[in-house]
Amino acid sequence: MNEAPWLTGEKRGLVTLLLSSHQRAFGRPLMACERSRQSTRLACQELFACGFPMLAHGTGSDPVIIYGNAAALQLWGVRWEQLVGMPSRLTAPEEERSERQTALIEAQTKEAIRGYSGTRVSHSGRRFQIRDARIWTLWDEENRRCGQAACFSDWWWS
Repeated sequence: MNEAPWLTGEKRGLVTLLLSSHQRAFGRPLMACERSRQSTRLACQELFACGFPMLAHGTGSDPVIIYGNAAALQLWGVRWEQLVGMPSRLTAPEEERSERQTALIEAQTKEAIRGYSGTRVSHSGRRFQIRDARIWTLWDEENRRCGQAACFSDWWWS
């Protein structure tokens, strides 16, 4: 039996970076259930199943999504295979992408921001609003930027 894609060795390493980078950026854990010395497999399961949408993308001129949890998959109306690898700019409607990019640049410059609001679009084209999102920079073991992540719990269909 194949392992779920969010539990692979590669994604376990990524989840470790997501959680440690959030702690670095905001001085608190991403999830209330985080514990020190928690197994990475358990951390992967808990992040994937947590109740708020969480996404991450890599680096580059047109970064692609490298992680999305179950809440994000449900909200965007896609399967893992459709979301992971998709250019992250496609999560927002075309007319909102420059505002989104400005927020991402600000988050990269400051390492993190909180309170971001904007419009997003599901796979089917349905728009929704997000409010009070946190965006943070991902740092690898060598202290190099390796992407960005975002999460939010306040959203509604527009």
